[in-house]
Amino acid sequence: MDDQNKNLLIATALSFVVILIWFVLFPPPETPTDPNAPAVTESQAGDPAEAPSTASVPGSASDAEGAGSAQTTSAAPQTAEDAPRVAIDTPRVKGSLSLRGGRIDDLKLKDYTETIEEGSAIVSLFNPVGGDQSYYALYGWAPGQGLTAGDVPGPNTEWRVAEGETLTADSPVVLEWESPAGLIFRRQIAVDENYMFTVTQSVDNPTGDARRLAPYGILARHGEPVNAKNFFILHEGAIAMSDGELTEIGWGDMTDLPSEGNAQAERLQVGEDGWIGFTDHYWMSTLIPAPGSGFRAAAKYDAARDIYQTEAVLPTVDLAAGGTSEVTTRLFAGAKEWETIREYQATGIDRFVDSIDWGWFFFLTKPIFWVLHELNELIGNMGVAIITLTLLIKALLLPLAYKSYVSMAKMKELQPEMEKIKERAGDDRQKLQQEMMGLYKKEKVNPASGCLPILLQIPIFFSLYKVIFVTLELRHAPFFGPFRDLSAPDPTSIFNFYGLLPWGAPPEGSILALIFIGILPLLLGVSMWLQQKLNPAPTDPTQAMIFAWMPWVFMFMLGSFASGLVVYWIANNTITFSQQYAIMRSQGYKPDVLGNILSGFKKKKGADST
Repeated sequence: MDDQNKNLLIATALSFVVILIWFVLFPPPETPTDPNAPAVTESQAGDPAEAPSTASVPGSASDAEGAGSAQTTSAAPQTAEDAPRVAIDTPRVKGSLSLRGGRIDDLKLKDYTETIEEGSAIVSLFNPVGGDQSYYALYGWAPGQGLTAGDVPGPNTEWRVAEGETLTADSPVVLEWESPAGLIFRRQIAVDENYMFTVTQSVDNPTGDARRLAPYGILARHGEPVNAKNFFILHEGAIAMSDGELTEIGWGDMTDLPSEGNAQAERLQVGEDGWIGFTDHYWMSTLIPAPGSGFRAAAKYDAARDIYQTEAVLPTVDLAAGGTSEVTTRLFAGAKEWETIREYQATGIDRFVDSIDWGWFFFLTKPIFWVLHELNELIGNMGVAIITLTLLIKALLLPLAYKSYVSMAKMKELQPEMEKIKERAGDDRQKLQQEMMGLYKKEKVNPASGCLPILLQIPIFFSLYKVIFVTLELRHAPFFGPFRDLSAPDPTSIFNFYGLLPWGAPPEGSILALIFIGILPLLLGVSMWLQQKLNPAPTDPTQAMIFAWMPWVFMFMLGSFASGLVVYWIANNTITFSQQYAIMRSQGYKPDVLGNILSGFKKKKGADST
């Protein structure tokens, strides 16, 4: 076996190993069963001061414990079907908040639909208690010195509207409640034109006694989301930033957190800057205390009720007689748009862009996404932007590719001399290796250089896959014709005559979908096959068989990948073919592509006749 064939065999083996590892580590996501817990009814809720936690409310310090220490009380929101509501209507979100508990629990994203089909419902982020997949934000004060749970607003407090009618980007709403202890609580809720709510909680103490209490914010989800991908490459679940350190806890990991009372919990003490919340594939909700202020963050799971929650507990407030206290917390609830999140980060939210799951190769995924985003803004078509990005990547790698192809061309020129060395060495492997190395050194040829461009493309390929799979900007991004969502697999198949007939391909993940692949995977296989034909088939039958099958194996293996990634691979193969052909010609070697194709057919015909 000559060294050129060894290089090709090594490259093939590496490619297969990478794909196999990929499928082992990143198996196709399975459709999860509905884990939604039964609705919490009024009878289940019980006494707010004693009920198990739907939203565990950290209590404030007792006299003996001192400021900043905390006990834990519990409160369970009741069914919200009959609660009065205040409408929310901005350019990008709509919904309502419940006056029972003052919960922000009904929120829909106007700019996004569930599917690309006409008439598809818009994406729902928050859902009220008592319905499917309850998900909401809850604020309140935990009782301290001289106060009980009934003296502070909790999950079931009936607020009244003091100011405002509809919560819009231009008109905040103020809620008010007077406690039996004589304290007057107010909550102003404002929202901007995107996805950021600002919640200002205040308390007046007109009594003659000093009080102590602690403000908090909670995000609660009833059951694991039914649309969770549970895919290794994507983080879904709790996410927190604590003084520059990112913490990610998946749904499954939350159920294994250390036990704390009736729940599992992990606590983080934030010194200056941080935030905590839940992240889905494309959507996120996050509690964001004021930058520069410390707080205690926690991620919890209540197994008895199948409730996930994150919370931010601010320092205990010492409220003097006749005094007033006020605290402001922001709540992000919306789509993980890179530009929008980056703008919020510029306002002081520490490392907010890292709420997007950039992965281990963040040093590649971030710049790749930035270039792709800018190209899409310039061109207006994400598919064309991916092709343009491929051109830029190939241009950056051209010096290495040039050296590789020049080395390969020189290796072909050395074939006659290498055959002579093999004849002289016979079975003496040591002599063969010594003479081969001497020849390479004399002619200044590196036999391994042909593999370097392939090795460099592996992390680029993974990073681009991450970008296409994770980032919202690729969701429902059209290319042309039937390719209306580059984040989804090729929608064409022989069943719909490759997009010409008005019905869909076999369901994604089915056996038929794996067999009857779309036009993009077919083009991928053809591009790999043509790339092979730049060189004659190996003389060794085993190698020839491996190379003959490789394009078609890859074609089926990559057929279920996001179509945007397949577009990249096709463009990459086409550009590689053109580069290699031009460089080989410049070195005096004229690839006979047509002759190699015909030769392959003749060999196959001869083998079939025997």
